[in-house]
Amino acid sequence: MDLVDLLQWPAMGLTLAAAWWVASSNAKRRNLGFWLFTASNVVWAAWGLHADAYALVVLQIGLFALNLRGMRKTETESSQRSAA
Repeated sequence: MDLVDLLQWPAMGLTLAAAWWVASSNAKRRNLGFWLFTASNVVWAAWGLHADAYALVVLQIGLFALNLRGMRKTETESSQRSAA
């Protein structure tokens, strides 16, 4: 087993932690979840490149884009509520 193969375990842990934190009702915890998801995307993509799992790499890019969209929508909705 190559050392890069072991990346799948911290990637899984990051993904689970991110899912926990991003579901929080606290904005700071959701923000932490966003960054944990971003880290998991990077680690999964690195593992996917090593394993020639290109669909997984593309999936991680797509998930990052969706996560970024959600983060922007959350910020926009928060600023609109603050202004009201």
